[in-house]
Amino acid sequence: MFVSAEIITIVLSAVGLLLTQGSLMFAGFAWCIRRTDALRADLVGSETSLGARIDGLGARIDGLGARIDGVEQRLTARIDGVEEKLTARIDGVEERLAARIDAVAAETTELKVAVARLEGPQRHLIVAPR
Repeated sequence: MFVSAEIITIVLSAVGLLLTQGSLMFAGFAWCIRRTDALRADLVGSETSLGARIDGLGARIDGLGARIDGVEQRLTARIDGVEEKLTARIDGVEERLAARIDAVAAETTELKVAVARLEGPQRHLIVAPR
């Protein structure tokens, strides 16, 4: 059997194209793996730096907790002081009002007595003969 040069050329060209396509696919896959490894290394570095930043924020948050506790204690003491002053002031006003109400009640009683004296004794409807 005799094979012409054109058929051998076509077969060799097809084999060459398949080898070229296979090598390109292999090279593309290798590039993807290399790129993924580079991204993983970048992510590990970013994770490490973010972990350090988060730890630093944890310390700052603990410091803020102490500051908030201090402010809360000061505000509690201040509110208690204001409450005591307000209670004393309200008690003073209540005592003064009670004294004034008692004075008005006494004056009202005196007024009733004075009016009764001005009017005189009550008149009797039936007068007894003398």
